[in-house]
Amino acid sequence: MELLLGKQVLSMDRSRVMGILNITPDSFSDGGEFLSPDKAIAQAEVMLADGADIIDVGGESTRPGADSISLQEELDRIIPVIEQINSQLDVAISVDTSKPDVMRAAVAAGAVLINDVFALRQDGAMDAAAELGVVVCLMHMQGEPRSMQVAPEYQELPRDIIDFLAGRIDACAAAGIDRNRIIVDPGFGFGKNDEHNLQILANLHQLKELRQPLLVGLSRKRMLGNLTGKAADQRVFAGIAAAVMAVAGGANIIRTHDVAATVDALKIADAVRMSEWKPGRDNE
Repeated sequence: MELLLGKQVLSMDRSRVMGILNITPDSFSDGGEFLSPDKAIAQAEVMLADGADIIDVGGESTRPGADSISLQEELDRIIPVIEQINSQLDVAISVDTSKPDVMRAAVAAGAVLINDVFALRQDGAMDAAAELGVVVCLMHMQGEPRSMQVAPEYQELPRDIIDFLAGRIDACAAAGIDRNRIIVDPGFGFGKNDEHNLQILANLHQLKELRQPLLVGLSRKRMLGNLTGKAADQRVFAGIAAAVMAVAGGANIIRTHDVAATVDALKIADAVRMSEWKPGRDNE
């Protein structure tokens, strides 16, 4: 399985890392840190040096309770950064947006992946993605960011998520988006409580029936804080544990704030996953 991201071909034979670059004042973990284009580019350089395969640039927070921003504000935040990353760094660029006009502008600036928490359900988004011809990531979310954490309910997990994503894959196919351009994401923390998140992680392998590359984002999420009692910027180790569990369950791409630590951890996880070691063999 491979992803064609612009001029880069990413094999899914090993785990890939997507570094998070939030150009926002209100993201739950790093809001305000990279609002300056210079700081954002410097952070992108660090993530690339640390081993990121993809850099995901977002200009609108999707944390629980977040308010939407205008089209122009989102464009003003992210387009200069995407242009500079594209001109200065050799890395695949993802744009984290649900707005079709932002998708078009971001791809024109150099983005090769659209990461949409609404799974192309917003007006015009599906048409834009089909027209642009880049890879898309379809995420499951129950509700919308402002209200998604108000008593979310499911009949069966992860079946409800699998069925939703299968429907979105079919909708993409009907719009002319090839399956080889689709990534899926179960959407940890998006309309899900801690127990829901744990059920999905424990049964992540079931999402492989969709036969698409699987992206997981658990970095610094509230669930990790609830389980460890740590603040968002102190959840690195918890995030690493979750990332390794996700890869063991079949995840192909890990979306993270903490690139260096995640890259190292996934090298070990991949080595174990692909090892020919058998019990009883002398492996010293």
